[in-house]
Amino acid sequence: MFVVKEDAIAALAALGVDQANITVAREAPSWFHPGRSGALKLGPKTVLGVFGEFHPDLLAALKVEAPIAGFELYLDALPMAKRKGTAKPALEASDLQPVKRDFAFLLDRDVPAGDVVRAASGADRSLISGVDVFDVFAGQGVPEGKKSLAIEVTLQPRDKTLTDAEIEAVAVKIVAAVTKATGGELRG
Repeated sequence: MFVVKEDAIAALAALGVDQANITVAREAPSWFHPGRSGALKLGPKTVLGVFGEFHPDLLAALKVEAPIAGFELYLDALPMAKRKGTAKPALEASDLQPVKRDFAFLLDRDVPAGDVVRAASGADRSLISGVDVFDVFAGQGVPEGKKSLAIEVTLQPRDKTLTDAEIEAVAVKIVAAVTKATGGELRG
């Protein structure tokens, strides 16, 4: 499901939608599997598309045995591009290697993954270039009513290679921001 969500977000980005403004909601048409699908929204009302695994009843009716996932974008819902001129913005490339760090948080089961991504992204906007969810688990080893959600945070230095102390300082900010926003705790 995460791959199809990333594909849908990448398609929206290619269409000019700022990825930072996209939120994920737990609403999708009935042909998607509940709990394994969602909607991509711009603000509280504008639904840009839906994604997820298709419902098992639909797959049975189509005589398909394997799980199938997909997405649908609502092109009519895309905001009109604002023209500020014909020049494209300068490419913000860095010749420094990005640093990736993984974090796993223990959260209440109903905390949306988007809240964790937004909190982590905002911990240090000058260094954090991306936050991706790569695992959600609820089951053996996780307390009842809780889930484990794992994210990968990409730090992109601009001026110099980051020291271990600088990376650790950003990690502390990420944990604090996610804890404050969600009530979750870093999973050991």
